Amino acid sequence: MSVIRLKGQADRRLRAGHQWIYSNEVDTSATPLKQFIPGDQVVVETAQGKPLGIATINPNTLICGRLMSRSTDTFLNKSTLVHRIKIALSLRELTYPSPYYRLVFGDSDGLSGLVVDRFADILVVQISTAGMERVKNEIVEALQDVVKPSAILMKNDGKMRQIEGLETYVEEAFGTVPELVFLQENGVLFQAPVWDGQKTGWFYDHRENRKTMQGFCAGKRVLDVFSYIGGWGVQAASAGATDVTFIDASESALSHVGENLKLNQYEGSSNLMHGDAFEAMQSLIEEKERFDVVVMDPPAFIARRKDIKAGEGAYHRANQLAMRLVAKGGILVSGSCSMHLETGRLHDIIRSNSRQLERFSQLIYRGTQAPDHPVHPAIEETEYLKALFYRIHNNMGL
Repeated sequence: MSVIRLKGQADRRLRAGHQWIYSNEVDTSATPLKQFIPGDQVVVETAQGKPLGIATINPNTLICGRLMSRSTDTFLNKSTLVHRIKIALSLRELTYPSPYYRLVFGDSDGLSGLVVDRFADILVVQISTAGMERVKNEIVEALQDVVKPSAILMKNDGKMRQIEGLETYVEEAFGTVPELVFLQENGVLFQAPVWDGQKTGWFYDHRENRKTMQGFCAGKRVLDVFSYIGGWGVQAASAGATDVTFIDASESALSHVGENLKLNQYEGSSNLMHGDAFEAMQSLIEEKERFDVVVMDPPAFIARRKDIKAGEGAYHRANQLAMRLVAKGGILVSGSCSMHLETGRLHDIIRSNSRQLERFSQLIYRGTQAPDHPVHPAIEETEYLKALFYRIHNNMGL
């Protein structure tokens, strides 16, 4: 096999457990990156020529290599895929009794660049790297061997593919996938639009946090901001909320909210607000609306490190509006899927808003991603999700 050689000391992070190789860590005088084709598998060597394992490579990206094995005898092929998918499946079956979960979570399952969400016998696959794209057919075959699904959808339209120089497409790889698929989470039924919805059509990562939220909702008024198809609000309704308001910029997503409420035979009041979330919250404030539970779960305002300042400003503004809508003694759930926003920084944003609005806030629960999104202990990028629950009072003179 071809070889890439690292610069001196560049192997430290890999030896510590990380799996990524940055282009500035490669000794390009000894092994020029331009000689490789995106998706090639190569032997990774230290500066002294000692082999570290096998990696897929893309010479055109900052993260140019992704370690797939620490043995030079193990390649990324169908056999390796079957083995690792079986291990991933065993974790999900250990954790969840029903077949609705993220089956493969990239680096955390030893399959960098691959995500698979399971909706019973239907799988939705997202490939984000050239290395995984090269073995696309083997991925489909491995999933068929291990899971035996009735259908597999390739939802390859993510932003990462553009960075990797890959075309985007959405297509059936096997069987027939309907426009909407059923799923169950925390005893609540949903239909998710896997073909044209966000990501794979659903977000399993907040599962445990939504379960915690349900405990505060019986007999309460609930506001679900950035609701998408109602992951939080529909579960609040099923937990006994008397009134639920949903805000989202997508009219299509809100139509699915209505259908998911019907699916769970919700008999309470619901309000679907189509439009910009910031403007909608401001409108509710002016109308003097207040809610017992407000869920603020926005998209990632910080996609890259250079976005941190502007993104933190967006989180500050969003949470300030949300806090103004919390009734006395109510609950604010503040979520973030931005890896670059640390949990402590989100807490600082809530603290700052509390002082500015003269509220007394108490952190009562810290949530993170569900077990089907395991964290790789050496790859901090795999730990991204946050959900902080606060009880909000008037200032109380404190």
